[in-house]
Amino acid sequence: MNALLMMGCPELPVQTAAALYIANKLNREGFEVTAAGNNAAISLLLNSDPEKHYIKKAIDLDRCIANLAEKKTDFDLCFVFIHSDSGISYLATVKSLSKAKTVAVIFGKDIEPLIKESGDSYIIAAKAVHNPTPLRAKIDGVKSWAALTK
Repeated sequence: MNALLMMGCPELPVQTAAALYIANKLNREGFEVTAAGNNAAISLLLNSDPEKHYIKKAIDLDRCIANLAEKKTDFDLCFVFIHSDSGISYLATVKSLSKAKTVAVIFGKDIEPLIKESGDSYIIAAKAVHNPTPLRAKIDGVKSWAALTK
């Protein structure tokens, strides 16, 4: 199985920590993990994981969306990191282009409107900006990512 971590602007520090934490859990379950993001998001991830223990593949966000649109690639599970309306747009894009089960990873100060806009995606949400602990607790509440794909 394969999973995509889709990240927008790394404006909030918790995004990088949460992405690496989820990647670790996915790797332990045998998923092939790909990270997609803008240059800043990917740079933060790769600098935090220089030996590629967690993030084995990384791709530019726009290239990833183009590949999905052109049916060159697809995923079983897609985590969209959301802290603003642009994250909701990425979620809608993935839902329209991919067969993947979507997981909305919502964080920031004002998460309630984002939760409402996430539709039928599996939702992991916590008020978190700098400290990843509240979001990590929600992530730990999921016993198996593979179970979500069934």
